[in-house]
Amino acid sequence: MPSSKPPLFQSGIPSFDVLLGGGIPARQSFIVTGTPGSGKTVLCSQVAFAAAARGTPVVVVTVTSEPHDKLMEALSAFSFFQPDLLGEKLFLISAYSALKRGPKEARELILQTVRERGAAMLFIDGLRSIRDLWQDEARLREFLYELGIGLAACNCIGLFTTEYPLGRLMELPEATTVDGIVALSVQPHGSRRVRRVEVVKLRGRPHLAGEHTMLMRKSGVEFIPRLEAIPLDFRDEPPTLKRMGFGLPELDALTHGGLPELSTTMLAGSMGIGKTLVALHFAADGARNGQKSLFVSFFDAPAMLRARAQRVGLNVAPLLDDGRLTLRFLPPMESEADEIIRDLLEQVDALGIRRLVLDGLTELELAILDPMRRRTFLASLSMRLRMRGVTALFTREVPKVVGTELDFNDAPIASLGENV
Repeated sequence: MPSSKPPLFQSGIPSFDVLLGGGIPARQSFIVTGTPGSGKTVLCSQVAFAAAARGTPVVVVTVTSEPHDKLMEALSAFSFFQPDLLGEKLFLISAYSALKRGPKEARELILQTVRERGAAMLFIDGLRSIRDLWQDEARLREFLYELGIGLAACNCIGLFTTEYPLGRLMELPEATTVDGIVALSVQPHGSRRVRRVEVVKLRGRPHLAGEHTMLMRKSGVEFIPRLEAIPLDFRDEPPTLKRMGFGLPELDALTHGGLPELSTTMLAGSMGIGKTLVALHFAADGARNGQKSLFVSFFDAPAMLRARAQRVGLNVAPLLDDGRLTLRFLPPMESEADEIIRDLLEQVDALGIRRLVLDGLTELELAILDPMRRRTFLASLSMRLRMRGVTALFTREVPKVVGTELDFNDAPIASLGENV
């Protein structure tokens, strides 16, 4: 019988483990690459501190002549930094002098420290400095190859950073020597700069391919996988025949009792035509009938929505007070769609939402920075809402009406709205 695979090492960053297909494979070595400022040292340090906090010994190796306290001072601004772990479970050594003597001396120093400390993780910050010091491809290749063998024998994971864009790294021997490559980047987008992560190589493990959103917060690094890249537990169930009304008799009559349950509907029209108020009626009617409802607006704060509803005789105060209806405002900020929808789905799950209104789909579309993603993103969102038992209504402003056909300017509404 073949032996079972060893358990994956948890990075301490759940979103990173998702990208890696569950965690870091045991006894493997990784390079985290990217240009200066892309977050390599922060990511690996966060993983190292998380492991040390769980009681796992970690060795951190610096390869320049700079003192350790400079690195620790830079990390102290993050909440994952725990100074009490230093010297207890997280050990710092400088390999600069040994590296100047040669690969054999440096390798022996590092592996001896790993063995003495019983370390399950080694973090070397700055492989490029070693390349610049030696200026010898063969020496660097031999060093990494034999270091990897030594770490595997010690049942220790290796994390290395290097300062190269991905294209340049793939031309170097480091790319073939290690088991995994994670690339970080900071990319311009108009007046903004956005962070991205990509798991380029992961030996013997499935992982989420392509680029994903990376955030740098006080808590450290966080990743948000592309919505459409996360596998779905799809269940092909027969459609329900139930209808979800608006609480507006004439409109409910026109729609044969309301919208089909578990469907997604686009409510489209020009500015000032009443889309928001109709959508408020839909959410409120669900709340009155025992279906928890969430109304998300990109334009109006909750107080404004309550006032608008009151002006047309729609009293939502009791529904808000007892939690049957929730109003949420997403102010105009530089948030990306994956982050917005991740937070939204978490709230849907936490509150047990059965009716969702998203007032202002255009804002969500614009938050999907890659236009080529918009259709698949919205299709994935529609499917995920349906699987959660949610009936959704989205409003979208359209600039004009041509004859009897709405001009949607090629908006990818077909992927989201089953009903328009």
